Amino acid sequence: MRHLALFLLAALPLPALAEACMVHSQGQGVAVQVCQQNVSIPKLLFETGFCKPKLKGQEIKVEFVEQCPEGAYGICSGAQAGGPAYRQDIHYYGVATDARFLKPFCEGQSGGAWRTP
Repeated sequence: MRHLALFLLAALPLPALAEACMVHSQGQGVAVQVCQQNVSIPKLLFETGFCKPKLKGQEIKVEFVEQCPEGAYGICSGAQAGGPAYRQDIHYYGVATDARFLKPFCEGQSGGAWRTP
C-alpha cells in the first residue's frame, strides 16, 4: 500500500517554476522592451536560446525574472516558439499603438491569443 501511495504521488504533475526574461533592445533610434514568459520550453533551451536574441545593429540587455512584470499593453498568450511543443507568453511594453501590428502576428503566425491586460 505504501509503495502504491509513493507511486501515485510521483505521477502527479509538479508545479512549474515560473521563469521569464526581460529583453531590452535599443538601436537606430528605437527602443523595445518585451518579456518572454516560459510556458513549455525546456529551461536550458529557454535561457540559452530564446532569451538570447541576436539583432543586428541592436544593443541587447537580458534580465532573468521570476515572472513578467505588470504594465504590458498587450500579451500574446501561448505563442508558438520554434516548434509546436514550445510555447511562451510574450508581454509587450512601450508604444501601445504597436499592438495593431503585433496582434495580427500573434494570432496568425505565432498561433497565440492576444490579450489586453
